[in-house]
Amino acid sequence: MSKKTPPDPSQLKTIGLTPFIYCSNQALFHVSRGVPLVDALAQASNLLYLAKELTLDAAYAKNTDRHAWAAHYLTAMSKAVIDDVTKVLERGPD
Repeated sequence: MSKKTPPDPSQLKTIGLTPFIYCSNQALFHVSRGVPLVDALAQASNLLYLAKELTLDAAYAKNTDRHAWAAHYLTAMSKAVIDDVTKVLERGPD
């Protein structure tokens, strides 16, 4: 019985199975397959930072509905990236 060594995390890539932003119950966008996880997580972090800044603007300024909607879409994209990365990390060895 041989043990399989886990894959090197730096070699793992997104699987592209996670959709986000739906129109008429159909996914309009999805995470792209083949992006290195470290790059995907860095992008999710950037998106969340921007969403945080927009929500601060929306909280303190008047007439900032566009800020709230932009933050909504940025968090939806960030969540999809993180969910896709999680799917890769949770799946067992092939």
